[in-house]
Amino acid sequence: MLKSHALGFGYLALASLLADEARGGSSRGVLSGKPHFMPRAKRVVFLFMKGGPSHVDTFDYKPRLQRDHGKDLPFAKPRVQFSKTEKLLKSPWPFHPAGASGVPVSELFPHVARHADDICFLNSVHGTNSAHGGACLKLHTGSDNFVRPSLGSWVTYGLGTENRDLPAFITICPTLAHGGVNNWGSSFLPAHCQGTPLGVASQPATAAKLRYASNPVFSKGLQRRQLDLLENMNREHLGDLGSSPLLEGRITSYELAFRMQQAVPEAQDLSGETALTRKLYGLDEKITSDFGRQCLLARRFLERGVRFVQVTHSDGKVQWDQHADLLKGHNKNAKEVDLPIAGLLTDLKTRGLLDDTLVIWGGEFGRTPTAQSKNGRDHNPEGFTVWMAGAGVRGGMRYGATDEYGYYATENKLSVHDLHATILHLLGMDHERLTYRHAGRNFRLTDVEGEVARAIFS
Repeated sequence: MLKSHALGFGYLALASLLADEARGGSSRGVLSGKPHFMPRAKRVVFLFMKGGPSHVDTFDYKPRLQRDHGKDLPFAKPRVQFSKTEKLLKSPWPFHPAGASGVPVSELFPHVARHADDICFLNSVHGTNSAHGGACLKLHTGSDNFVRPSLGSWVTYGLGTENRDLPAFITICPTLAHGGVNNWGSSFLPAHCQGTPLGVASQPATAAKLRYASNPVFSKGLQRRQLDLLENMNREHLGDLGSSPLLEGRITSYELAFRMQQAVPEAQDLSGETALTRKLYGLDEKITSDFGRQCLLARRFLERGVRFVQVTHSDGKVQWDQHADLLKGHNKNAKEVDLPIAGLLTDLKTRGLLDDTLVIWGGEFGRTPTAQSKNGRDHNPEGFTVWMAGAGVRGGMRYGATDEYGYYATENKLSVHDLHATILHLLGMDHERLTYRHAGRNFRLTDVEGEVARAIFS
């Protein structure tokens, strides 16, 4: 019985190998760095607002919420809630029409408001998890309960990099909480697809340096000889194994680390930036200098061929998570990021990079329109706002909507899978074809879901 069934196992193995060959590559990848169709975007910068900014206080204006302040919510709250909330709480900030399009934007973001005609506000995004950890994982990996490759890793796997001396995916000052390294990890994708962290959220951006980017002991020539010897040994070992994605990834990482010793310090050296540019990003103001530095670094990495750059705003303490004292917390956070974000948009547009760079802004969820602790808001994954700019996205528009108070996504609803499918489409990739075979089946970022929001394309 074992002998006859063993032939069946061999058949399955052969079928798998032939399937990989038919797709045009090994199990390591099927795209060889080429998009499926003409892309609108060549690169991405993701401005991640850790903690969950309130959509009804920033980019989703709700007149009825203002009118019915202090009243009961006239419909049922979600069956599963993070915490208990009470009466409706109006926004402390007025909204004003912005740009020629007249899109309402909160007074929290006066500088971003000047770019409203370049921004598409996705007001109907919704998730599946009301806790920071699960929601962060969902936004970054498409799954809130399994370790899966991150969005940046899938983009790297599909498209590769345009600069062999820098990583394809860099995350600047990422948070180590609520998903941690899994938010930029590659999971079962090849090791070279994972994000390279630059600093951490709990330290200032001035301390965001790559460790061991220089070697004060050995010369470049000696390092090169050491790497050549190590590669020959690893290649010989790889020949014995036949195939080992982990070992191949390690060989690649050694070579990249060697080349990065010159490329990264140059990219991080801001001394050549003009006084006007420093002012544009707010580097000379205490309140904006930290996030402004991150945004300026992002632009420098993007223009040097880095495919995916994430910039995280998180002070390691309060973040955007205002369960109480919404006024103080959101005022502080918005002042730290508003000018630098506007500066980044201006700089990208001036340099002609915004045409093919996709800028994404958002947090892991929104906030409730009902009050918590009298002057705060609780977590709300049922409906929130993410916005996009550049790369063929229609500016000056609001796509989708939440209900009249801002609790639930109701019109043109966008799940996180839909959001990911749309991002991949802008990069020229079909989310249903961007797959990786692991543990006996094909995996993809959007699992078995995802619809592209084509209406937002210009």
